[in-house]
Amino acid sequence: MTDKVTVYYADWCPYCKKLITDLNANNIPHTLIDADNGPHAAEDSEWVKSVNNGNRVVPTVRFSDGTHMTNPPVADVAAKFEELS
Repeated sequence: MTDKVTVYYADWCPYCKKLITDLNANNIPHTLIDADNGPHAAEDSEWVKSVNNGNRVVPTVRFSDGTHMTNPPVADVAAKFEELS
C-alpha cells in the first residue's frame, strides 16, 4: 500500500461525504474506494468488516502503516497524515 490515506466509503453515506469534503478542503491527499460498487467491492467490504468487529461501517480510513480509523474527524486523519509524511 503506497497511498498514505485510503478512504473506504459508500455513496449513500452522509458521514463519508462530510469526511471526503473535509479532506479536500484541507488538501489531504487520499484515495477513495467505493465499498459498495468498486471493482473489488466484495473484498473491500470484507476488509472493512474485518476491522470493525464484523460490521460494515463507512467511512473507514486505512493508512499506509497498516492502522485504520472508523468514521474519524478530519483533524485525526490530518494528524496521522502528517505523522506518515
